Amino acid sequence: MEDKTVLAIDYGTRRVGIAKSDPMGILASPLVTLEVKSDRDALDAINSLVQEYNPRTIVIGYPLLRSGDKSAKCLEIDRFIEQLSRAYDGPIVKIDEADTSNEATSILRAQGRRPSRDKVRVDRVAAVLILQRYLDEHGAR
Repeated sequence: MEDKTVLAIDYGTRRVGIAKSDPMGILASPLVTLEVKSDRDALDAINSLVQEYNPRTIVIGYPLLRSGDKSAKCLEIDRFIEQLSRAYDGPIVKIDEADTSNEATSILRAQGRRPSRDKVRVDRVAAVLILQRYLDEHGAR
């Protein structure tokens, strides 16, 4: 059976949430939150994860404005994707990440956690939501 693992990135300048799918490409689960000082740190860590998991696709959250226009953060992410694509030759897919941080915060509150004190977990859960959105839209192709 073909491995359909997908990695997801919730990009941030200080923290990068990472999630991965099961090998069938159906279910997203949290992997890690990278605490980084620069894009180079993030790229090095993501490249290590790519080597370890060999994903068929990388999905990255893309914070569009409600109007559908690009936010300032989208421009940062475009630059990050450009750098990432130099080391990863598979598809990199942008997924609108509208409200994933708010959803992640709500999920953590429902679990009795304090999101304001656990931003690392918020970023990881946001990456899961981004990935699950992608998997639900694209199925296990």
